[in-house]
This record gives sequence, C-alpha cells and structure tokens, in this order.
Amino acid sequence: MKRVAILGSTGSIGRQTLEVISWHRDKFKVALLAASSNVELLARQAESFGPQKAVILEEDKAPFLASSVGDKAEIGVGLRGLEEAVASVEMDLMVAAMVGIGSLPAVLAALKAGKTVALANKELLVTAGPLVTRTARMGGATLLPVDSEHSAIFQCLEGRNLQEVDRIILTASGGPFRHLSWEEMARVTPEEALRHPTWEMGPKVTVDSATLMNKGLEVIEARHLFDVPYERIEVVIHPQSLVHGLVRFVDGSLLAHLGPADMRLPIQYALSWPERWSSPVRPLDLTAVGMLEFYPPDLQRFPCLDLALRAGRAGGTYPAVLTAADEVGVEYFLKNLLPITHIPLLVERVLEEHQPLPGNTLDEILAAYSWGKKRAEEIVQILIRR
Repeated sequence: MKRVAILGSTGSIGRQTLEVISWHRDKFKVALLAASSNVELLARQAESFGPQKAVILEEDKAPFLASSVGDKAEIGVGLRGLEEAVASVEMDLMVAAMVGIGSLPAVLAALKAGKTVALANKELLVTAGPLVTRTARMGGATLLPVDSEHSAIFQCLEGRNLQEVDRIILTASGGPFRHLSWEEMARVTPEEALRHPTWEMGPKVTVDSATLMNKGLEVIEARHLFDVPYERIEVVIHPQSLVHGLVRFVDGSLLAHLGPADMRLPIQYALSWPERWSSPVRPLDLTAVGMLEFYPPDLQRFPCLDLALRAGRAGGTYPAVLTAADEVGVEYFLKNLLPITHIPLLVERVLEEHQPLPGNTLDEILAAYSWGKKRAEEIVQILIRR
C-alpha cells in the first residue's frame, strides 16, 4: 500500500485526492493530512481516513481539532508542526496542494528525503522552480504533475527523448470572460469570475483562470518540470477544455492528450504512476464532442499572461514577487474592493519596483515573496482610498 501525505486536504484538489483514494482503499494508507484553516472538514477527514498525523496551520483552531480527533491521530500545529510531521511520518508519496508558499520548506524536506511529490500547488514551482528541481535531483526524488495540463504533457512525453520535441503546447479554456472587452471586464463581479465554464476549482485558481494568469504560471511550471526553454512553450485558447495538452515533435507531428474536464483523472494518474488504473469517471465520448476550437491568446485584453511570461524569462526572484502581488490582487478582487482589471496593473507596478536577487536559496525566495506581498498591500490601500 502507498502511504500518502496530503498537504491542503480540505481544498479542492485535496478533497478530490481523498475521493480518488476512496475508490482504491486497498492500495493506499493516508499517513498525513494538513489544512490551513478548515478545521471542521479536517477533523471529519481524519475520522474517515485515520492518518497518523493531522496538522492545522491556524494555531487557534488546534484545540477543536484535538477534541474532535481525540487519540485517533497525533495533532500538529502551524508551519513548524507541518515540517515536523513531514519529517516523522513514513510516506511514499506527498500530494502538495496547499495554497501559497508556506508549505515550501516541508515539500523541500520531502524531496531531500527522496520522496515522490505530486505537485498540485503552482506557487512552489513558480516561485522556487530551480530550487525545487535541484533539491529533487540531489535527493533522488520524483516530481509528478497534478495539473491537468502538465499531467497531459507528462503523459505525451513518457518514453520520449527531449531532443525530439519541438514545442510543448498548453491549452487554456480562456475563462468566462474571453469574449469581453477590457471595459466590460472592469465591471465583472467576483461571483461572475467564479463561474468557470468547464472546471471546478478553488477561488484563487478560478480567478487566475479568468485573467489568464493561471496559464502564465503554468508556462513557468512547464519550464521547470520538463526542462524546455520558454521559446518552445506555447499557449493556445481551447474553450472546450477537452484537449489538455499537446506535444509537437521535430518531424511536425503532434501528440494530444484528450479527456473529460475532471481533475480526478490527473490526480489518480499521479497517485497510480507508473501504473494506470480504472476509474468511475465517465470516459470522453468522441461522437458527442462536436467542434474543437483553438486560437491564440489576446495579450492586450489579458496582460496577466504576458506579465507571467516576462517574469518567468527574467528569472531570479521575479516569479516569487509576481506570485505574491497576484495573490494580493485576487484577494481584494474577491472582497469586491478591486476591479479584476486592476490585478495586472498592480502586478506590473510591483514587478517594476522589485530589486531582484538570484533566488538560489530559500531565504531569498521567501524574502522576495514577503516583500512582494507587503508592497502590493501598500499599493492596494492607496487605490482603495482614491
């Protein structure tokens, strides 16, 4: 049985991971569950799956978790408690799905120990891609993608020589506002942004999908996951969300990965790899697909994609600052205090003010991320008061 740790077990990916595990109870043992704040759901998950340890990051919620779980699991508290739990729990696979970069030290510790890490957290590779991949190589660890797009590319590339690859193509649904003008987007509400046309995701990722920031972050991830330069990574808009990724080879041929828009499939592949198991997800019916559309993204209407690409190419601590500023912008948009069109303006200003560092160490990355959050907060407060 694979012993699994899930960081971010109460979020969208974490909940779906546990659903996949419930389909294959004979193949998995849940060793560790960790959540940021949803202590009620974490307690129910601990009751159902019986992990060795359960960790809640918000310290004031620890008494509730302890009283709910009792002696059925050891309790950990805060980021230090998470790191200690990762160090002490025996695991074969970690699913890193916790929002933000707070879990980065714990993930690095698992990679140093040679564990397999299934990455569902964009921020970790975006902010610290070289550090994460270098740590994985030094520890002899395996990095597996969970994002549907990266899982698709991973599957298309399996057994292939990278010298044969001409282009990696990531698909984007375009989000709910792909037909709106810039002026119309300035009036959209958080409720409208959270109604994604094809995917069910957490609020942060859903808003990033609406601005196409999500796709820019995925390009940076792909650069580090597959060791392919930026000029060989392309983004196309594909509203149907049925082709999740494509690889074009040097002879001009394309391999495409198709499947239903259901995150449980790439999650299951990360859990079952290198094997492929059956699942109750309804397979794609090609006769019912109809038209498949592909067209280039409009960087004028969706500048977040361009900002992410520029930050990725610049490297160093720029991606960490990009991530931090975007998190602040999305937070205030969801509070209905900032128009969605102000998110790229905020991110661009913070990036312009940043004095970059190489980003080779955890301290440099965390410092840049912290600065980016602080500066973005200051700018937002000025914008709100106007």
